[in-house]
Amino acid sequence: MLFRKKKPEPAAPPEAMIVGLGNPGPEYAGTRHNVGFDAVERLAKRHRAKLDVRKHRAVYGIAKIEGRSVLLIRPLTYMNLSGQAVAALARQYGIPPEQILVISDDMDLDLGRVRMKPKGGAGGHNGHRSIIASLGSQDYPRIKIGIGRGGPNATDHVLDKFHPDERQTIDAALDRATRGCEIWLEAGLERATSWVNSGEAHDEGE
Repeated sequence: MLFRKKKPEPAAPPEAMIVGLGNPGPEYAGTRHNVGFDAVERLAKRHRAKLDVRKHRAVYGIAKIEGRSVLLIRPLTYMNLSGQAVAALARQYGIPPEQILVISDDMDLDLGRVRMKPKGGAGGHNGHRSIIASLGSQDYPRIKIGIGRGGPNATDHVLDKFHPDERQTIDAALDRATRGCEIWLEAGLERATSWVNSGEAHDEGE
């Protein structure tokens, strides 16, 4: 008697999104502006997810993390238009802003410092400015990875690659950011924010 192969169960619809900001193309790989891309790729690798779907000017995949189905997204629009991809995917899957976690670089934080915020303005970051405009809301959580201020030319600095002696510091920051994403999915925003920011609490006088 022949037995038919059991069809795999369909993946649960995603209930959250984690977006890593950056610029597409090999010339931008490894630059300071692309730490959001790096964090999402690291998260996908940790959870054996493939970012292999191209739609809405983004590349993404669905991962099962801490028991939840989540979209891992890298917009392909270039930084200044990131919101177009984020808003289109949010509409397609019916995901509200409070379930969209955005990871980006931040020049106002020292190299390797990681901060999480429940919401806020663009803070001079063009990726966040685009997302806020496209979603019509700034009430989405975000994780910021410090890249330092650098020299007088901000554009040159964010598009510069990390120096070899900075690599260990930024790898530790990426690990902290990805763990923060996991805690957010497992235990919620307040617990994740507390954990991510605890390493810097002494600097803030908290």
